[in-house]
Amino acid sequence: MNRKLKTQVLLEKAGQRLDVFLVGEFPEFSRSHVQRLLDGGAVEVNGRSLQKSAYRLEQGDQVTLLIPDLQQTIALPQQMDLDVLYEDGDVIVINKPRGLVVHPAPGHADGTLVNALLAHCSDLSGINGIIRPGIVHRLDKDTSGVMLAAKNDHAHVSLAAQIKQKTAARKYVALVHGRLREDKGTIDAPIGRHHSDRKKMAVEAKHGKSAVTHYSVLQRYARFSLVSCQLTTGRTHQIRVHMAFIGHPVAGDPKYGPKHQNFAIEGQALHSAEIEFIHPVNQKTLSFSAPIPDDMVQLIKSVEHERL
Repeated sequence: MNRKLKTQVLLEKAGQRLDVFLVGEFPEFSRSHVQRLLDGGAVEVNGRSLQKSAYRLEQGDQVTLLIPDLQQTIALPQQMDLDVLYEDGDVIVINKPRGLVVHPAPGHADGTLVNALLAHCSDLSGINGIIRPGIVHRLDKDTSGVMLAAKNDHAHVSLAAQIKQKTAARKYVALVHGRLREDKGTIDAPIGRHHSDRKKMAVEAKHGKSAVTHYSVLQRYARFSLVSCQLTTGRTHQIRVHMAFIGHPVAGDPKYGPKHQNFAIEGQALHSAEIEFIHPVNQKTLSFSAPIPDDMVQLIKSVEHERL
């Protein structure tokens, strides 16, 4: 269950940004924690969920925070096999398999990547709290591939800043519906929570956050295209939402793709293929890659005969 924290906007605080107001009213939460609550749809103004941190409040507005019971979602160590691509005292890079949830959430209290990392590492950064220790960026449950985690707060701050400042490069490979006409393109369309389905994201011009995806076609088939995608921003479901927005949803995507898809793969055919970043301590540029998983390879092979 969620714990509700309620407050009312007084005259002297009318006109404040929503995020600034929340930090002032609830000093136990950091600005980054407040932003995560906003992003997760856990902030309501007058009974309506709002994710726009810059929203200007009015006198008398009723503001509610929906705080999950951490005792029910605290992450505990669990022994699991991890495909570790690199590890030192500050960072760990893993190849996440399809089907593995990154951190505990409703419906996935354990058996997550965080549980495995806690068992594998002696320590993880604590910036994201007890539910998501070490997690700098995330992959969807059914997206496979390279993922980065931080072992201490210094490393976390550095890596998170690189992702935010676009100095960390992330490349994905996806099989999408249809034949893209252009060899390369850029999708610049803001993404926000879907207006009616809170479990989905959507291109949202009014309340969405800036989102930019660059893509290039690797191979065309009769009914599909294999594409490489590079993120400038890192919004929830970004590639999946953007490719669906331009009429080329990711094959197998249960949320944004066509209904009644019949593929020999669980979830979307999307793989985090490469990541490049600057080590937070020695300042060396590190680059890691992970091969496309077997199930996605087989799916690609099944449409290869359609190549024109």
